[in-house]
Amino acid sequence: MEYVTLDDIEVRDYALKDPKGFLKYYGKPLIIDEIQKAPKLLEYIKIEIDEMKKACLKNNEKNKLLYVLSGSNQFELQDAITESLAGRTCIFNLASLSYNEIKKRIDHSSFNPEINILREKEKKLNNKYRSRKEIFLDIMIGGMPEYVVNKPNRDMFFKSYITTYIEKDVRKIIAADKETTFMNFMKYIALRTSCQLDYSEISKSIGIDVRTTKSWISILETSGIIKLLQPYAKNMSDRIIKTPKLYFMDTGLCAYLCGMPSADILEKSTFAGAFYETYVISEIIKSYYNNYKDTSNIYYYRDKDQYEVDLIIEEFDSIYPIEIKKGINPVSSNKKFKVLEKYKKKVNIGLVIDSSNKVFPINDEVYYCPIDIIGL
Repeated sequence: MEYVTLDDIEVRDYALKDPKGFLKYYGKPLIIDEIQKAPKLLEYIKIEIDEMKKACLKNNEKNKLLYVLSGSNQFELQDAITESLAGRTCIFNLASLSYNEIKKRIDHSSFNPEINILREKEKKLNNKYRSRKEIFLDIMIGGMPEYVVNKPNRDMFFKSYITTYIEKDVRKIIAADKETTFMNFMKYIALRTSCQLDYSEISKSIGIDVRTTKSWISILETSGIIKLLQPYAKNMSDRIIKTPKLYFMDTGLCAYLCGMPSADILEKSTFAGAFYETYVISEIIKSYYNNYKDTSNIYYYRDKDQYEVDLIIEEFDSIYPIEIKKGINPVSSNKKFKVLEKYKKKVNIGLVIDSSNKVFPINDEVYYCPIDIIGL
């Protein structure tokens, strides 16, 4: 499959002046990067797809992959594809690199909390586990491809990344005089990763109204900077907290925005638990993205009696409760998990994801699960 990018000025000029000729010249299947820079191409891609579907239907064949379209501006990309290629595309979310991608592990799957599956995956590790110090170093680095591969100056890289993000993705949505406020907003949000979302608190602290706060949160979520984890309510009583929790999808970016200078300082700080939880949640979500799996079955639980479960994975008629702890072999969480028995779903064996080096039982209802198994 050939690859072409519309970042190339000459290539982009060709696509804009003669979109039909452009597609004929490069043929198919074809990967087109930065497709939003030549939206006229989409009209002709639509024609190509419709003709292919008619031919496949006539010949009783499966539809074929003709084009892979990608772009760095989520908003322009979504608008263009939604308008021109509705019903003709399959959309995949791409986050920053997962730990398994960084380690170039080809055979990896979405996280599955079933004990028997975890034990099988454990064998792949060959007793090679990261220390907690190494884990926090990986948290500090994050998964931005250019930063992971080329290792540029950290401050310069993330400063440039944020500036480019605001100038390319955000400037067309927010007023120019609000860019500095938006930057302060991002820093404030980073300090609240793994926390419940409180629009009123954010609004008061930043000096913007609630409507603007909700709009800016939506911008960060749509562009993949953050992920909102919804509460597991399922039509139960009013005692369930129904506010989503906020997680940064790249811990390296989050650490930079929080002003964390090193992994050692982060590990010893009061933010260590929040970053560890953010890292685990983001790695699980990335494992879903990388295997084309929907994340709508992932929740958290908290009620007004302060019972909280960090993560709930719902599978058909059952649920898997999961706690996330940065220590090694922390205290059992089965008392917390019992609060979920009020639901009319089977509560499977729960997990405590931590920095241990073995899948083993705390008791009949809860197992320890090493963080390194995620995504294998």
